[in-house]
Amino acid sequence: MKFLTFGEIMLRLKPPYHERLFQGLMLEATFGGGEANVAVSLANYGLDAAYLTVLPKNAIGDSCVQELRKFGVDTTRIQRGEGRMGIYFLEPGANQLPSKVVYDREFASIALAKPGDIDWDKAFDGIDWFHITGITPAISESAMLLSLEAVRVAKAKDITVSCDLNYRKNLWKYGKKASEVMSELIKYVDVAIANEEDCQKSLGIAVDSDVESGRLDISKYQVLSKHVLETYPNLKLIAITLRESQSADINGWSACLNDRDHFYLSQRYEIRDIIDRVGGGDAFAAGLIYGLNTYESNQDALEFAVAASCLKHSIIGDFNRVSVSDVRNLMGGDASGRVQR
Repeated sequence: MKFLTFGEIMLRLKPPYHERLFQGLMLEATFGGGEANVAVSLANYGLDAAYLTVLPKNAIGDSCVQELRKFGVDTTRIQRGEGRMGIYFLEPGANQLPSKVVYDREFASIALAKPGDIDWDKAFDGIDWFHITGITPAISESAMLLSLEAVRVAKAKDITVSCDLNYRKNLWKYGKKASEVMSELIKYVDVAIANEEDCQKSLGIAVDSDVESGRLDISKYQVLSKHVLETYPNLKLIAITLRESQSADINGWSACLNDRDHFYLSQRYEIRDIIDRVGGGDAFAAGLIYGLNTYESNQDALEFAVAASCLKHSIIGDFNRVSVSDVRNLMGGDASGRVQR
């Protein structure tokens, strides 16, 4: 099988260690973005993964392509266009100080792209699975129209479509509400990935949860997932991540999955001393895609996704630099962190 992800990749600027923005003289420069993060993980797991975006015609765009190639991601579908590369500044949190993200992505090349700019027949040639998120439709109205065009063509070609709803309140600024757009886009999706806020803000489907206190009532998520599946009969399944945030350093981490026949709940990980949680949801999405295409059991697929995402919290940067064996070791109960030699 061949997998394609589509969306924006940005230049990520972060102060070293746990400094605040511009506290020191340096910012670490790497690349990251939801769909690119998924492509890197899939390639790390040995799958044939391609990534599609629109990058500027300059040295920064060149460096971004080179970075993706290092991981074995197929970059041949990437297009070059006018505009710039978006930037996001990350201020890492610790203890009771939350992490903060500042976006600088207006007039990015992909934000300027519009329907008709991408030859989807060519882009989808040989593709079996297409992954998109709710971030791309939030960037600009033209990117939203391009995203809708993409999923419609994918479904017409009988390609499996997965979507991480990924609600970002700071991006929806061009006059459309997330629920207006995502409730249409999800009609072309087979596998949905979300958290409780995504369901509420992107689909208008809420559950009375107490997630802010760090306490979760799992039965409510069973009701929530069932409601989403009833509202959108095209969906084959929905997976919902369950984060219990005690502080910026300590999170409980698990997930559930509803495939219409069964409701599955993963094991729960207590993640302490978090190194970097950005990209954790993308690590889950990639792990789920890998799991659904590898394991016969949806329970095993869910466990792989949760374990993969758990490990991402220990890795600096957007990309989840782990292998299948790393994830399977954690799934098998090896969570001691002892030196392997």
